[in-house]
Amino acid sequence: MEDFQICPVNNYYKRILLPVSYSLVFLLGLSLNGALLWYIFGRTRRWSSTVIYMTNLAVADLLYVLALPPLIISNAMGGVWPFGNIICKSVRFFFFVNLHCSMMFLTCVSVHRFIGVCFPIAGVRLRTKKLAILASGSVWILATAEILPTLVFAHTGVINNMTVCFEMTSPERFKEYFAYGLFLTIVGFLIPFLVVITCYCSMMTALHCRATDSISHARTARMRNKSLYTLLVVCLVFVVCFVPYHIARTVYLFVRVYMAGDCHLLNIVMISFKMWKPVVSFNCCANPLLYFLGSDGQRRKLRAWLWMKRKRVEPTVCLVDEGSTNRSGG
Repeated sequence: MEDFQICPVNNYYKRILLPVSYSLVFLLGLSLNGALLWYIFGRTRRWSSTVIYMTNLAVADLLYVLALPPLIISNAMGGVWPFGNIICKSVRFFFFVNLHCSMMFLTCVSVHRFIGVCFPIAGVRLRTKKLAILASGSVWILATAEILPTLVFAHTGVINNMTVCFEMTSPERFKEYFAYGLFLTIVGFLIPFLVVITCYCSMMTALHCRATDSISHARTARMRNKSLYTLLVVCLVFVVCFVPYHIARTVYLFVRVYMAGDCHLLNIVMISFKMWKPVVSFNCCANPLLYFLGSDGQRRKLRAWLWMKRKRVEPTVCLVDEGSTNRSGG
């Protein structure tokens, strides 16, 4: 195995920032997406297109967080990879597949909502369960096909006498990887991003125009305002989570290929890229919250479900308290 010597990089963030943030994402993502799937499978009787998309999104996010533990351990060890080459390839593959699936399912959800808001009549025949199942299957197939070359590029290597798992590829193959990296950025991020932003901006425009051009009851106006705020929050979360990461990643790729001799610049862009990685990971924690809190209907269902759980527990507590009182009184 060839030993590569590269520019020295400050790696304090590897031992502190990345393990701590990834651990938080793992705990929150596992619990929130697990709870969402449990709630959907346990409480949903009639599956709509939205539920199908959100289920697939939750599965993708759950698989994403399950790929984090080896990365947490490796970063806590300063970048040392003790798990071997096969696990290195597998972790990188599943990590990126589920990241891209998450992005694509968010795109499907945005298009689904866009049709319902802007074209409600056409939405009756376009927002069907059969189409949602077909689109979901296509997303998994396309994302897997996009990330398959990762199995070739990602592998273990030795840098400065330390075994590492290359996130993209080894230093001598970066020029070869550059075109593929740009392809992933365009197909896996830029195109879905433009679709999502266009859909949400169109929905916000449509809701705003309806609110100003028609005389509505106060309750209807409040519902539209809530919908506008929800769409704005979803749009902002999407932008904050994905845009900085992909910009930093693209800049890092360019510098790594064409300006690799400038160690100071390389150090800056590498640290910037690594520090935005936890932010994109937090998106998998936000999706379940936006599902539960994004609509009045889901909030009502969640409150009813929690209230029912509480009522099941209360009689048992009362019986225990009553029995304890009688025993103490006797």
